[in-house]
Amino acid sequence: MPFDSQQFSEDVYALVRLVPRGRVCTYGAVAKALLEPSRSRLVGWALNRCPDDVPAHRIVNRNGVLTGRQFFGGDTMRVLLKEEGVAVKEHKVVDFKNVFWSPIEDMSCED
Repeated sequence: MPFDSQQFSEDVYALVRLVPRGRVCTYGAVAKALLEPSRSRLVGWALNRCPDDVPAHRIVNRNGVLTGRQFFGGDTMRVLLKEEGVAVKEHKVVDFKNVFWSPIEDMSCED
């Protein structure tokens, strides 16, 4: 079955909408949860053109760095995270391990 980039983008948006306020997730964790672990870069590309209702500001790189910030313009990504209670210093999430949300762990708890 060929890869469907439009469906993948829609799946990314649906999953990112599940990231709770005050938490962050990574491009890789999103890709892995969608059973496409080698497509974390495509997660980023999908989020570059996502609808306004997708909280793309909650997606960071594997080290907690706000690598998508240039697509938000200015300091918007940090400001949005700060409004949700996520501390950011020098473009990196403070206490990343404690605010990281794992979609795989969260979904596996829903029985």
